[in-house]
Amino acid sequence: MDDLRMRPATAGDLDTVLAFWKTAAEGASISDDRDGVERLVARDPEALILAERDGELVGTVIAGFDGWRCHLYRLAVHPDRRRQGIGSALLAAAEDRFVTLGGRRGDAMVLERNTRAHHAWRAAGYTPEDQWRRWVKHFTD
Repeated sequence: MDDLRMRPATAGDLDTVLAFWKTAAEGASISDDRDGVERLVARDPEALILAERDGELVGTVIAGFDGWRCHLYRLAVHPDRRRQGIGSALLAAAEDRFVTLGGRRGDAMVLERNTRAHHAWRAAGYTPEDQWRRWVKHFTD
């Protein structure tokens, strides 16, 4: 994993990240557009972590901390690069960020239908909490 480079995304990376998510991420979010990701990077420049190998984007994770909770989103690894430790390295970088910021527990948004992801999250030490259900309200169309 010595050849894997972790770094925060910059404004210049956003189009590449959005294209990457179309290939590597499961599902889509209302915030998966240029404006949404631009706001994320402007508000918290360290939150969107990129994994690169030989200059190529191979993985992402959003490690958002609001001062109260640590939230993980968009853990995605290029399909041709899976099972090489990239996801684990991204989660380790996110967790290090959270600990540095004073976070105590991380939670992840994981699609129910994405059973492959369930195995990866469990292997990383995360477990579902059946007593919680995500409730949402869209503020835009």
